[in-house]
Amino acid sequence: MQAVAVGWQVYALTGSALDLGLVGLAQFLPSVALLLVVGHVADRHDRRRIVSWCQRAESAAALTLALLSATGTITELAIFVLVAVIGAARAFEMPTQQSLVPAVVPASLLSRAVAANASAGQTAIVLGPALGGLLYVAGPTTVYGVCAAMFLAASVLVQRIHIERRPTRREPPTLESVFAGIAYIRSHRELLGAISLDLFAVLLGGAAALLPIYARDILLTGPWGLGLLRSAPAVGALATAFCLARHPLQRRAGRTMFAAVAVFGAATIVFGLSRSFPLSLAMLITLGAADMFSVVVRQSLVQLGTPDEMRGRVSAVNSMFIGASNQLGEFESGVTAAWFGTVPAVVLGGVGTLFVVVIWLRLFPELAAVDRLGAVSAERR
Repeated sequence: MQAVAVGWQVYALTGSALDLGLVGLAQFLPSVALLLVVGHVADRHDRRRIVSWCQRAESAAALTLALLSATGTITELAIFVLVAVIGAARAFEMPTQQSLVPAVVPASLLSRAVAANASAGQTAIVLGPALGGLLYVAGPTTVYGVCAAMFLAASVLVQRIHIERRPTRREPPTLESVFAGIAYIRSHRELLGAISLDLFAVLLGGAAALLPIYARDILLTGPWGLGLLRSAPAVGALATAFCLARHPLQRRAGRTMFAAVAVFGAATIVFGLSRSFPLSLAMLITLGAADMFSVVVRQSLVQLGTPDEMRGRVSAVNSMFIGASNQLGEFESGVTAAWFGTVPAVVLGGVGTLFVVVIWLRLFPELAAVDRLGAVSAERR
């Protein structure tokens, strides 16, 4: 909901594709600045409390956006600053939340749990943008106010999660321990390949930042249309997540990930060229479904193959790459759209994604060779 309100409001204030990209950059930069801190915090402190405080910070930022919008004093600079605050909170929240999942379910069910967890998130992503677009009819203040209340409710609920977990030794931080997450990923090439493939594919193929332009200027719809466009990838992702939760990948997980990323790139190209609202929705649903295959394989590899005492640091690096692919991808889309135009920027991004798939197949044969996800956990023990 908040993404729809911010995107529409920024474009209404500035009419600039570059400013839409700067929203993504403002969210991404905190995750880079805090990369070496957040993982260490997640591995040394109560993960539920960290997530709870992050959601309170997001609630406060959303409430501030609501107040500024209500008083008519909102500016693009204020939005960028508050989005950066939200980005800093999410820099702590995302890796900590990811590392909570293995503490709740046994390793044998982790792949299904990752898919089920993704289902819950994608359900929110389906409903959120559509509701955000409808609520925006009453003004951005309404959207931000509802978001603030929901973040606050989430902060209360997450503290009620029950975890039975051996306490880890809290050794004094050292330079080696701070960089341990990066070193671990570098030493396991299937992890490095999976994370970097997702980074470059979505970085090049992400068109989310340009959806306000497609909604208003190309497909000729209003905020409701933007809400549907924002929700469409999550519809495909949700359907795939439900399927994978009931029928997890049994074989050829690595090759499935490569195939899914290729489909993501092809769907991006068709979406970029489309002038039909139904076709555009169909392509967004398709790329969302393809992306979910990649998400489940990557997250399962990260969580199954990482010891619990290091999950926070490894998840922090993974989250930074996710943030780079999403938020930095939005910035890249905004810059290329400002340079070449909206449609060429999206099409070139899709073509770039297909090239990445071909190159990564040669650079990371270890990832293509991954067969059963459960076997990764057994090999690391």
